[in-house]
Amino acid sequence: MARPIFTGAGVAIVTPFNDNGVDTKKLEELIEFQIKNKIDCIIICGSTGEAATMNHKEHVEAIKCAVDTVAGRVPVIAGTGSNDTAYGIELSQEAQKAGADAVLLVTPYYNKCTQEGLYRHYKATAESVDIPCVLYNVPSRTNVNISPELLLRLADVENIVGVKECNFGQVPDILSLCGDRYALYSGEDGLVVPMLSLGAYGVISVVANLMPEYTSTMVHSYLNGDTEKAKKMQIDVNPMVKAMFCEVNPIPVKEALNIVGMNVGPCRLPLCEMSAKNHDYVAEVLKKYDLSAITEFFG
Repeated sequence: MARPIFTGAGVAIVTPFNDNGVDTKKLEELIEFQIKNKIDCIIICGSTGEAATMNHKEHVEAIKCAVDTVAGRVPVIAGTGSNDTAYGIELSQEAQKAGADAVLLVTPYYNKCTQEGLYRHYKATAESVDIPCVLYNVPSRTNVNISPELLLRLADVENIVGVKECNFGQVPDILSLCGDRYALYSGEDGLVVPMLSLGAYGVISVVANLMPEYTSTMVHSYLNGDTEKAKKMQIDVNPMVKAMFCEVNPIPVKEALNIVGMNVGPCRLPLCEMSAKNHDYVAEVLKKYDLSAITEFFG
């Protein structure tokens, strides 16, 4: 039986930086904005949060900031995955100590491990903590895919409870093999409703940085039986989804947040500012949506 960490929309929140590292004051503001606007979960230090360019101190600081700011109002999932199993274990234990409700474990990147190596990596990491683990399958970034057969093996690890799946094509095979042993979450903003139609519990969303209530409403509409409303919302948000991925994530979403006055700062190298052409494209798309909640909160 699936044991979801949350049901609905979780935000893969950006990490605001300043000259000293993580801008914790701004991060607190971003989290408060999300909770005020009905987000169901905060995911800190994921791909969108630029975890790959954060040092250990910054990583732990951001997780603690999220946990302390949320103060139990919604679950906090901390991204602690690494291509170094020992370091991933260390970071996962730090997240547990900080009070995270769960950890998000991306597949090891660059190493190109086998499915057996991936099994041992995930088993060792999960067994090092007492909190739930959500696996993150994003082969377009990592060049590693968690096969449905591997998920079946990992289902026997008690605290591996969920999967953020970005390989939509294999979802039917996952369900066929694993049934309801995992809580599945869409990792693609453009495929939320299709994932929900296959039994997903929600989405871990980039677009929710800008539109948390919209994203949450779309998911809950579907889950509460108003599938036509959810389908229309999925179609209507598609231009925003395309804009948020016109360059590699999180470049467009950070650019968009800065355009609308949320002032989250730039991405860290090797990510850099987007092209002038794409900046103008994103700015035009933003005008098509009701973002008044941002103005009301941030002034």
